[in-house]
Amino acid sequence: MSEIQLSQPLKKQHKISDKTRLLSPEWAPWEKILFRAALLFFAILIVPLTLEWYAKLFTVKSLFEFFSTLTGYRVDLVKIPGESGRWGFASYANWGVALMIALAGAAIWTFAARKRERKEYNELYYWIRTLARYRIGIGIIAFGFLKLFPMQMPFPSISNLEATIGEYTAYKIYWQSVGVVIWYEIFLGFIEIFAGALMFFRATSVLGAVINLGVLYNIAHANHAYDGGVHVYSAYFSLLSAFVLAHEIPYVWKLLIKEQDVNPVEYVPVYKFKWLNNSLLSLKYAIVIGFVFVYGWIRYDMHYNQGRLKEPKTHGLAGAAGFYNVTEFKINNKILPYSPLDTLRWNNVIFEKFSTLVYQVNRPVSISLANGTPQTKDVDRSYELAGIGGGRRFFYYDADTKKNMLFLQDKNRSKSEDESGFKSKKSDSKAAAKTDSIQQLVWHFQRPSKDRIILSGIDDNNDSIYVVLDRINKEYALKKSRKNHYETVQSKF
Repeated sequence: MSEIQLSQPLKKQHKISDKTRLLSPEWAPWEKILFRAALLFFAILIVPLTLEWYAKLFTVKSLFEFFSTLTGYRVDLVKIPGESGRWGFASYANWGVALMIALAGAAIWTFAARKRERKEYNELYYWIRTLARYRIGIGIIAFGFLKLFPMQMPFPSISNLEATIGEYTAYKIYWQSVGVVIWYEIFLGFIEIFAGALMFFRATSVLGAVINLGVLYNIAHANHAYDGGVHVYSAYFSLLSAFVLAHEIPYVWKLLIKEQDVNPVEYVPVYKFKWLNNSLLSLKYAIVIGFVFVYGWIRYDMHYNQGRLKEPKTHGLAGAAGFYNVTEFKINNKILPYSPLDTLRWNNVIFEKFSTLVYQVNRPVSISLANGTPQTKDVDRSYELAGIGGGRRFFYYDADTKKNMLFLQDKNRSKSEDESGFKSKKSDSKAAAKTDSIQQLVWHFQRPSKDRIILSGIDDNNDSIYVVLDRINKEYALKKSRKNHYETVQSKF
């Protein structure tokens, strides 16, 4: 694409050339009105408008928090409770509010400018498209690193492999489907990072916008279909990509429909002050290096060195991982015979390879609708229990192998989200406070043999329990065929 660089100060001092006049003709009245509305609309969606966001940005304690704050901003003008507000069309309410504000602002702008009407808005159009390009770039790169270093959708744990398809929410089925094909997840991450990096350069931004529009649209409609919860954020980048591509539509129409030669011309402002041009160029490459390389290394370090994952990193009881049948179950010294309908007797128990114990009982348990954001504490890592029902109780535990004791904390504790799925500042602070004050259970364990574990202690209802567990050696076809690939990836980097 050929480019013409125009100096705004020089335009006022010298006669505009014929070629420049072709580049910057007088805009039609409807084009100016449409642009004013578009400028305000996309500015509202892109530029953070809350003081809270800026306070957070300038009080971060690490580079990771700094980059994450920049990349993860989402416009938050209004919240609609209920299912539609979380998964349906009402979840796009912020776009509607932004559009109404933009239309009102455009009307006021048009009225105010009627006596000193300017001929065109080429420079403003250039900068709002540049802002959109860079917002797409940093956002999609952050998306990509979650997949390139596969932490977004881990391989299913034993408890997840044991769950039947009817016990999953739709979005967990979708995420598990990607998690079992680890190299596909990594490939998606590479494509997202590649397409995001293309947005930083004018010459490649069209290709990047095409890739991003296709990839993010696919993610958006998949999340609509599976109630994934990130459909608005994905559609947001699709919308920005479409806006960037809109500039090229006349050229594409002329080339493909009218079958005429096309010589695209791009408006690029060059300023009189050399230091300003150099500063803008330096800022550009600082963003490229920062978000592609520095942020990439930070994400790698967080995943592979610091272990900021969606699943616990602490190893579980040595040699205990597996599925266990409940051979004997006593509560308050009373034996309860096996019955799948019993609301007190456990049906089975699972020890994960990491420090999670899961038992299943015929009693309803609130289903977490979170997507398992990576956390620093094992007890807060909830991906394994997110989107899964079937009466499963998940406990994080620390083991004292000298005293044969397990110290357990319930991971199915009160949700930090309300029923509509929205997080509030109060609920976040309460959840953080509860993390360290959760009821801790203390159970004794015995291991008469490598496949038998006996648990005894007090449960969360203050009843005494005595449970004999016998391991059943199970072969999971999916785990056998795919897990080696996952472990290879985890150990390669």
